Amino acid sequence: MAGLVGNPVLGNDDLKGEVVVAINEGRKFEGTRSGTEEGREKDMAPAAGSPIHRSGSRPQLDVSGAAIQGNSEERDPTILLPNQSDDISHLALDIGGSLIKLVYFSRHEGKPIEDKRKLSLKQRFGITNGNRRSYPILGGRLHFVKFETSKVNECLDFIKSKQLHCGGMNPRRWPSHSLPNENVVVKATGGGAYKFADLFKERLGVSLDKEDEMDCLVAGANFLLKAIRHEAFTHMEGQKEFVQIDQNDLFPYLLVNIGSGVSMIKVDGDGKFQRVSGTNVGGGTYWGLGKLLTKCNSFDELLELSQRGDNRTIDMLVGDIYGGMDYSKIGLSASTIASSFGKTISEDKEVEDYKPEDISLSLLRMISYNIGQISYLNALRFGLKRIFFGGFFIRGHAYTMDTISFAVHFWSKGNAKAMFLRHEGFLGALGAFMSYEKHGLDDLMVHQLVERFPMGAPYVGGKIHGPPLGDLNEKISWMEKFVQKGTEITAPVPMTPPGTTGLGGFEVPLSRGDTLRPDASNLNVGVLHLVPTLDVFPLLADPKIYEPNTIDLSDHGELEYWFSVLSEHLPDLVDKAVASEGGTDDAKRRGDAFARAFSAHLARLMEEPAAYGKLGLANLLELREECLREFQFTDAYRSIKQRENEASLAVLADLLMELDSMPEEARLCSLIEGVLAANIFDWGSRACVDLYHKGTIIEIYRMSRKKMQRPWRVDDFDMFKERMLGSDGRKPPPYRRALLFVDNSGADIVLGMLPLARELLRRGTEVVLVANSLPALNDVTAMEVPDIVAEAAKNCDILRRAAEAGGLLVDAMINIQDGSKLDSPSVPALMVVENGCGSPCIDLRQVSSELAAAAKDADLIILEGMGRAIHTNFNARFKCDALKLAMVKNQRLAENLLKGNIYDCVCRFEPSSI
Repeated sequence: MAGLVGNPVLGNDDLKGEVVVAINEGRKFEGTRSGTEEGREKDMAPAAGSPIHRSGSRPQLDVSGAAIQGNSEERDPTILLPNQSDDISHLALDIGGSLIKLVYFSRHEGKPIEDKRKLSLKQRFGITNGNRRSYPILGGRLHFVKFETSKVNECLDFIKSKQLHCGGMNPRRWPSHSLPNENVVVKATGGGAYKFADLFKERLGVSLDKEDEMDCLVAGANFLLKAIRHEAFTHMEGQKEFVQIDQNDLFPYLLVNIGSGVSMIKVDGDGKFQRVSGTNVGGGTYWGLGKLLTKCNSFDELLELSQRGDNRTIDMLVGDIYGGMDYSKIGLSASTIASSFGKTISEDKEVEDYKPEDISLSLLRMISYNIGQISYLNALRFGLKRIFFGGFFIRGHAYTMDTISFAVHFWSKGNAKAMFLRHEGFLGALGAFMSYEKHGLDDLMVHQLVERFPMGAPYVGGKIHGPPLGDLNEKISWMEKFVQKGTEITAPVPMTPPGTTGLGGFEVPLSRGDTLRPDASNLNVGVLHLVPTLDVFPLLADPKIYEPNTIDLSDHGELEYWFSVLSEHLPDLVDKAVASEGGTDDAKRRGDAFARAFSAHLARLMEEPAAYGKLGLANLLELREECLREFQFTDAYRSIKQRENEASLAVLADLLMELDSMPEEARLCSLIEGVLAANIFDWGSRACVDLYHKGTIIEIYRMSRKKMQRPWRVDDFDMFKERMLGSDGRKPPPYRRALLFVDNSGADIVLGMLPLARELLRRGTEVVLVANSLPALNDVTAMEVPDIVAEAAKNCDILRRAAEAGGLLVDAMINIQDGSKLDSPSVPALMVVENGCGSPCIDLRQVSSELAAAAKDADLIILEGMGRAIHTNFNARFKCDALKLAMVKNQRLAENLLKGNIYDCVCRFEPSSI
């Protein structure tokens, strides 16, 4: 099929399988969790005679004799470590007077299998296990759960049901010759660690190792502020704004922990702190007085009341004293509280004559205002401008945060900021968890943690606790029951526009339905995935100012638009996902549950866009893919990708022959045109999905190529051509190594990026194809690329030699069918690395270690596709030359960002920034 160069193409997005990993110091073994179980025990067995090294301060897992126990067909079979003598702890608690906070760890984190290709890459890039850390958590998840202390038995039942005190493994599976250690110790902090020690011993057979409360608070806060990108935020007049903390400029700061009472701690560094002040007027005061005055039975009920309150009926405001006027001379507005509960003095009323909700709000503001003022005065005393507030008194409650923020801003005249923490209530529990030296969490960096938000029990709303729904059938059943009842998914109550009443100027919030949720943090805290194999992309010009999201979703109009795009695409995505699983009844149930779960996420984020941290389009798309995986749709576009790959490979030989017949300059232009045309195939675009109904992939590709006319919307081709071919008779040196970030399967990679890679190879440039670690829409994955290259190499000697040099054809049988030969007997290597993500976009602050290693010698980056080159990284700057190629398949994006139209093309060349 000749003549393809004069014709056009489209683009797509990716996912991954899981393994169970156990770690020894300096080495690891892996076994797959997906696919067949055949050979699992063999995969997990350690090398014969290999020594088990132990560290005195951080005991390591002993994997000798490791085996699967129980039914091998189970999805998550138990692993027996018969020679493990150390207790690998998975649980820590902070048992306060009001709440029990748990932090627990699960070891199931997906890791790629070590195949021959990966071993070859490790040797080439100098990646060794010795370069990585040597502690047990080389992949896992940190979960955060809370219970009311009065319901401690529910907490104990939860721990027992998950066997968290036994390392997460069911003791009934352990054979009699390998009984668990009878002296299991669990780290705990808070007063309840003493009060309930005997109960934990009696019910669970564990001893609570008491950790100092202040030590834990500071350790937990330091870890979160250094390791979680969107942990700290300000909250003024109903607006939440995340603050990026430079960990090199974190200290000193004031940590204000508001529990039953309040402690104020000056933190000067890791393990360096002193309690400088405090007050006995705190959360316990609010709850105690509130219970006496309103007869509420719980803290949350009291907070819920405050959301419907009007403090003007009880508090004396400045305007009440000055006839509705401000006291401008000293900076007091008419709405400022002059005296909490002051109006009750002059009124002949009893407690019963006042509304409980008004009492609750007045009480809340009185206590919050004073905590804010005392905190600022202590910060002033030590010259601190940064104050972090934590503790479960706050609970993500807008009024509480606004009142504290107002006080700090007022008294400091704007020179100090009150900042809050998303994991505010888990500081102590997290600090206790980190006190297990063998965990080594203090070594983790911000780019090695990924926060994800699974669908689970917290979506019920209103409740303070509830075990996460871990089992797939439980999740599906819960979603079905939830929908059958017609229950509306609750979210934080939206605020009215700023008014003129009360401290901070807020009116009564709008209410929706019967259930308000003061504890908004139920959904503000996700599961922390610990992935120490993620790195910052080393070729970013300045990682500190890098922002992966081109589109600003803080604009409400943009947010509504993209939410509508995702919602409209949902039915088609569900159809593809169900079809990928054979269209079974089980797949249909899972597809329906996925659709409702993702819709619930969108509804939640529409009401509070900052609920999950700073929101960008990349985060939304990643959330969608994670939700698919949660309902076990591992690759929704599998069959479509295979079909498109086969169709494109069938015409590749003709395309290569036509390209080879062209003069050098014309060939380079045709290659870039081919990439742009082929990028049209994108199942994530509604406009492009419609094209699929109008012709075959090859017909659409030809049509797209025919319409390729310069100048493109962004057209830096001439700059790129000069760098590649030179000018005035001067030939520039070839690039040493090029990283090609590929996008979609089918024509995009086969007829677009592979021919471009081939051109670079023939010019002496080593080429690394960078593909997704996990599937997302129809994006090609790193696991799929070698097979595509192997098929393409059957028609091209250049690709065959390069693939052999790069270790891609270790096991492949290649039959050469064309006569294209190199002038030299060898070519540079063609390699494939995974990028570390499973999304249509890529955040270059978190890439795979193998990509980071490959980047160290690269002097050219080619980012292809809307997700990687426009939605993210359009404004990114690099230390080396960068070429950004994409066809725009979204009208709004084309208009707002490029001032153009749908199907406009971007060819943006940016020489090295250094």
